[in-house]
Amino acid sequence: MPTTNPIDILLAHDAWATRQILLACEKLTPEQFTKLFDLGPGSLQATLTHILGAMQTWSDTLAQRPLGTRLDTGEQRYSASELLPLLDKIAAEFATLARSHPLDGTVKRTRNNQEFSFVRAAVITHVATHGMHHRAQCLNMLKQLGVKPLPLSSIAEWSRTADR
Repeated sequence: MPTTNPIDILLAHDAWATRQILLACEKLTPEQFTKLFDLGPGSLQATLTHILGAMQTWSDTLAQRPLGTRLDTGEQRYSASELLPLLDKIAAEFATLARSHPLDGTVKRTRNNQEFSFVRAAVITHVATHGMHHRAQCLNMLKQLGVKPLPLSSIAEWSRTADR
């Protein structure tokens, strides 16, 4: 039976939709995957790595542990095939952490030597909408590369087609 919990829907859809984009990118040449666009972080590779890197940082925030090294700040450049298992691991950890405490609890995060407090529900919602924002950029890049059909990515498409 499909879930009716909005948090579960956001978490499941976010991972599924990012997976759809990565699966489409597996069919691209390395040159296409790293082609620079005047959009978002610049390439499909950079944008998808950024999505996962941000999810890592917010996982650290939910866990209230020191921020780790993000995927998108290192020297390594990941292929779509390499990002898929990382997505599984990072999304699973984020989902576990998202469900580990009450949604109205707060977490603290320091950025540029300034401390911020966030309600846990806002962090979860931010990660899902951040991913959606950047997946839209990926869809635009894929369209410019001539990919047809574009991968499914909306919550309605997830609701109709995803195995849950």
